[in-house]
Amino acid sequence: MPDRSHDGSAHHDTYEHLISLLDSSSVAYRLIDHQPEGATEAVCALRGHPASEAAKCIVLRVKVDRRTTRHVLAVVLGDRRVDLDAVRALFDARYVGFSDPGTAERLARAVPGTVLPFSFDPDLELVADPDVVAQPKLYFNAARLDRSLLISGADYERLAEPRVERIAAPSAQAVASPQL
Repeated sequence: MPDRSHDGSAHHDTYEHLISLLDSSSVAYRLIDHQPEGATEAVCALRGHPASEAAKCIVLRVKVDRRTTRHVLAVVLGDRRVDLDAVRALFDARYVGFSDPGTAERLARAVPGTVLPFSFDPDLELVADPDVVAQPKLYFNAARLDRSLLISGADYERLAEPRVERIAAPSAQAVASPQL
């Protein structure tokens, strides 16, 4: 079981697993050190890029029927939100909601705010929005609050092998104040 400290060093093995995967696949990536932060908008400001270039990773609980519950890692761009109705339709499910923090941390092998857009657990299905894999630059916290990673969306797709489906919707802020 991974070490579960709350100082940003939690799940050191998940970080090491990610770096090992990247190094063994010879993809170009860049590590970015910054102040500890897990909130998408705040960490984007620290890294110096728009939220539209960040991967936001949410662990969902999907109740397919009375006896079948699946867990899905939904990956959308940082300026969007997960469309729960789209996920429900995708899995022909009765219910879709956010996983409780303990389950999310156990399956993602990372503390909230550091969840990777990769699944290293067979019980966590990975679904990414097409706009995520289309990004020339994709930023995300690297299983640590104080370190992020930059990779291309194409390399991300090749390494993570997500199911690519339309699961994003505009954020509530974008809906409330549309751009003209």
